[in-house]
Amino acid sequence: MDNSGNLKVVFHDFPGGAVGFELIARFCYNNGRTQITPASVVLLNCAAQFMEMESDGHRPSLLNQTKKSLDGISFWSWSELLVALKECQDLLLSPSKPSLILDKVLDCVVGRLVSPIVASPYTSSSENSSFQCSCDTRSSYSTRNNSSQVSWWFEDLLFLNIDLIDKVIKLMICQHFDHATITKFLFCYQRSRFVTATPTEKCRIMEVIINLLSLLDRNSLSCKHLFDMFRVASSLENISKHCKSVLDTLIGSQLDQATIDFLLVPPPRKKHYMYDMNLVLRLVNAFQNELNCCSSLVRLRKVASLLDSYLVEVSADSYLTPSKFAALVLLLPDSARESHDRLFEAIDIYLQVHGGICEAEKMRICSALNYAKLSTDALRHLARNSKFPSRIAIQGFINQQSKLENLFEGQKHIDTFSGSISIEESIKENENSDQVLVYAKRVNVPGKAEQLEVQLPGMQFRVTELDKFSGTIHTQIGNIPRTRLSSLGNNARFLPKLCS
Repeated sequence: MDNSGNLKVVFHDFPGGAVGFELIARFCYNNGRTQITPASVVLLNCAAQFMEMESDGHRPSLLNQTKKSLDGISFWSWSELLVALKECQDLLLSPSKPSLILDKVLDCVVGRLVSPIVASPYTSSSENSSFQCSCDTRSSYSTRNNSSQVSWWFEDLLFLNIDLIDKVIKLMICQHFDHATITKFLFCYQRSRFVTATPTEKCRIMEVIINLLSLLDRNSLSCKHLFDMFRVASSLENISKHCKSVLDTLIGSQLDQATIDFLLVPPPRKKHYMYDMNLVLRLVNAFQNELNCCSSLVRLRKVASLLDSYLVEVSADSYLTPSKFAALVLLLPDSARESHDRLFEAIDIYLQVHGGICEAEKMRICSALNYAKLSTDALRHLARNSKFPSRIAIQGFINQQSKLENLFEGQKHIDTFSGSISIEESIKENENSDQVLVYAKRVNVPGKAEQLEVQLPGMQFRVTELDKFSGTIHTQIGNIPRTRLSSLGNNARFLPKLCS
């Protein structure tokens, strides 16, 4: 009641403000008749609910009329659906609360996208221009015509807030929409919305998108795009730890698709490492947890090759602690690697740079090596390398001798068939082979580890002699006529081993 005694009624939060109130007034003063269009049905429905305009049997019900209008929603054009969807968003209809009209509009929009016979609905420039005025789209008709058949709708839905996007994508998943297309849209949406979003909005957008990606088939995810999202998420201070963990799991599941450049991520603030090594530990663990047994070996070896390249890259980091490096080299099982040469190279670089670490730490790091999977060159380098513990160098020397003995035995086998090596050379070879065998037996006596360490310089000198003799053998193999080798028949399977 104001000072003049007139009664004043104030409606707080009236749907649509003055425009919504005018539509209701027109309905009331026109004896319950009004024009209901796709552009006005959402506003009229919300205003009628606000005013509690239910039917009492004597007067027309605006609520009933708007509900009846929605029965023909399947005949609306794509532009009309988007106009109605934008009205739902502008009227702050919450996707988390039940809303008949919002559910109907969303179901129809998703149904159009899921239908395999529906392509881009834009058939005339006039219709597209009308939609642009209503929904403020960002693309022109010519751009839309040039779009891919599977992504023509991307720009049309970029105006939706993240809560509506969450509901739209979940509806798509329930209706078995193509997951790869959904993934592309989510990345497109994230890039588009981040242009104008506040830091708080960016965190909310990122968290919703990460949770939606976790609902999709792992094969539909792009490793490159996931790492791009990781870099963006890392720059946001208030993003939840749960979302970071989910993102690590998603990236880890696709780690066999990554390249070394993806892993070279700068460390967090106040860390002196060259790269974020904790990230690699988390990703490899996530990969092993997500590993499918059916294709595990092939994928595991790809990740092992990637990790070896990463180890070679970071091993020269002077801030890399022995415990952290040991965790990295021991991260994968022995079966993941066919060859340990790259792993040996990384350990060699690390020991050269970090000369002050204790013997126990060196032994733990070197425990990752499988000597049977090291090449002859790597074993020779290991036997001569003073940076490695003495026991490791001796073990490398013994394994190198074993490989050379196998080479000699194979050489004898070829001599029997080829006849191209002279008797004098054969006698010399046998003498050298016997010397190697005698020497090998001498150094392999159990319980003589201390004596072996003393004899290590002599062993290293012997390695040089054996290398020269190995070169002589390879030269002799090269001189064998091809016709002789071809006569070996099935026995030719020994040759690749000897020549490798």
